[in-house]
Amino acid sequence: MVLEREAVEANCQTLVSVTLARGEVPVPVALRLFLPEAWTGDLERLDRARVPEAFRAARTKPEIAIAELDRVITAGVRFGCVLADTGYGISAAFRGALSARGLAWAVGIPRIQKVFLTGVEMVWPAAARGRPRRTAVPGAASAAAAAVLEGIPWRAITWRHGTKGALKAEFAALRVRVADGPAVRIGARVNQHLPGEEVWLVGERRASGERKYYLANLPADTDLKVLAATIKARWVCEQAHQQLKEELGLDHFEGRSWPGLHRHALMTMIAFAFLQCRRLAAAGRGEKGAGRPTAETKPARSAPGHRGSYRPRAPTARAMPALPTAYYSYCTT
Repeated sequence: MVLEREAVEANCQTLVSVTLARGEVPVPVALRLFLPEAWTGDLERLDRARVPEAFRAARTKPEIAIAELDRVITAGVRFGCVLADTGYGISAAFRGALSARGLAWAVGIPRIQKVFLTGVEMVWPAAARGRPRRTAVPGAASAAAAAVLEGIPWRAITWRHGTKGALKAEFAALRVRVADGPAVRIGARVNQHLPGEEVWLVGERRASGERKYYLANLPADTDLKVLAATIKARWVCEQAHQQLKEELGLDHFEGRSWPGLHRHALMTMIAFAFLQCRRLAAAGRGEKGAGRPTAETKPARSAPGHRGSYRPRAPTARAMPALPTAYYSYCTT
């Protein structure tokens, strides 16, 4: 399942978008307007825009994302993995909320995200004066994600084949503990975060020289190729959002009302779903140009996704699927 931050450019409106995808078939299922504090703190403006009472409280985009995710799950939707880019991945609260729901996830992070190696030991430092320490602290300092991955082998991975040939890059992955636990003082340094959840730290080196970094709570025995294919699966949803704007007019809305914007967004999603049904029906009949995915356009590897009943629980390697069949991510456009 993919969550996007979609810009409706005419009036600088930002929508939190939920998109489901399986293979090469994405379907947007929700678009929700984000209101900054300049709006939520202005009752007169909220009244003029006819914003419902339930949506007037200030909420961050990650908070809206979690609420939309819960709403979709309550409606009976099932999916294998949540994907998100750095705008959401940087939020420890967002990652923690996903893990608390027993969901697999893979999110982008900035290169400076601090992590610990999995073998980090917790020690009890002697207090020079005053009361003894009540909290153990890491015996080694955390380090930036980019620095941690510099010293390990990188591998060329092809995650899919497109119309212009193989899509590939170099990847490296290492099990780490994210430095997003409670904040403590370590020596002279304040606001140092304790080790949190153990996850995969993944790096990507593109042919252009650009580098990207990710965290994923997929099982510890997950293959590097599966990690890469999972992370890159967001591409098909990004294409869907581009089509929503360029071909179906999502960014053509010029109104200033909550009901008007959401009705416009709903109509574009209905149109997109209708066109997907037509395309898949044509592909089923074997019509030329129908766009049915072939062996060359499918992701590098696939596996069964989450089909059972949703039960909130702490994530475990046994409970999480190996590879997503639907995605939830965030993207800026």
